[in-house]
Amino acid sequence: MADWSISLHNSIHAIPATEWDACAGVDNPFVSHAFLSALEDSGSVRKETGWLPQHVSLHAPDGQLAATCPAYIKGHSWGEYVFDQGWARAFEAAGGRYYPKLQIAVPFTPAPGPRLLTHPDAPPETQQVMADALRQICHDTGLSSAHVTFCTEQESHVLAERGWLPRLGLQYHWHNQNYACFDDFLETLSSRKRKAIRRERRDANAAGLSFHTLRGSDITPEDWQAFYTFYQNTIDKKWGNAYLTPDFFPLLSERLQDRVVLMIARHKGAPVAAALNLLGSDTLYGRNWRCVGNWPFLHFELCYYRAIDFAIAHGLKRVEAGAQGEHKIQRGYLPALTHSAHWLENPSLRNGVGAFLQAERPAILAEAEALNVLSPYRQGET
Repeated sequence: MADWSISLHNSIHAIPATEWDACAGVDNPFVSHAFLSALEDSGSVRKETGWLPQHVSLHAPDGQLAATCPAYIKGHSWGEYVFDQGWARAFEAAGGRYYPKLQIAVPFTPAPGPRLLTHPDAPPETQQVMADALRQICHDTGLSSAHVTFCTEQESHVLAERGWLPRLGLQYHWHNQNYACFDDFLETLSSRKRKAIRRERRDANAAGLSFHTLRGSDITPEDWQAFYTFYQNTIDKKWGNAYLTPDFFPLLSERLQDRVVLMIARHKGAPVAAALNLLGSDTLYGRNWRCVGNWPFLHFELCYYRAIDFAIAHGLKRVEAGAQGEHKIQRGYLPALTHSAHWLENPSLRNGVGAFLQAERPAILAEAEALNVLSPYRQGET
């Protein structure tokens, strides 16, 4: 790292938006300055919630900003979706101290995308230098570990070459095969699955609901208030602690504008459900879904089928519906591998976790292969 310069910043605003976004690019909304600043400015991400911003900037020997990373010092493992609590328990049972740790991630967002955000004019070795710099940060500050989660496959390879431990996960994505309409997509499915989806859509649309797809400034404060009420109700029932504050969603809409896609279902004019999506250059990312009341197949209609409709209408390549839920497969969303990489300072912990991940990897690959057998597509059309 001779002549390279690494800095840590306790706010995303310490790095000008134009400079950050020049490294982040335009493809993935979650690593944009707008999204990350909305998390901080809304109070969703701060020291008190266990997400202390420590964003990384890397300057090349010529003084130019070569790369950045969205990074946080964490006092827990909540809101990450790549689970390392077992590692923490084992290390602490042996007398170690796992927290705090360094998390290179987008908080509360299991959406794959770049994490080693590299300027297009940066030197070719920039990502390798960043990988080593993140390790050095752990060493110099006494942090137990660094975790780059939901990164790209290419970044995972770079990190593995620098001694990091790669890890696989599974999500469910829908791929657009240049369909002209939803029926074109249905024609690629087996007859039984095609009929099942048509029945689900028919029943969802016969429940007396109206459906609306809103973007940017079309989303009113009342819409966001209703969405946050749904969000709180779901959190209270399942987890009891909301990650995101009421201010986050309006800020997101203000800063990302038309890249925010809110799909709302109304009954007699009142909103009863909503699905929040973010729009990338070629992908629609399902983010949050919330509902009040019981409506047949509404989840599938609002989150999966209307997302497919939107992707087809806008010529998008993919819809990423996130983790969990094998029921997504029957609706055209097939298993997709996700990637992360982990650096653990303690050699014994690193060896133990390395052995675990070496055993876990073929199990994940076998699970993906087994799940693909459940594909609803006709043979040769997956």
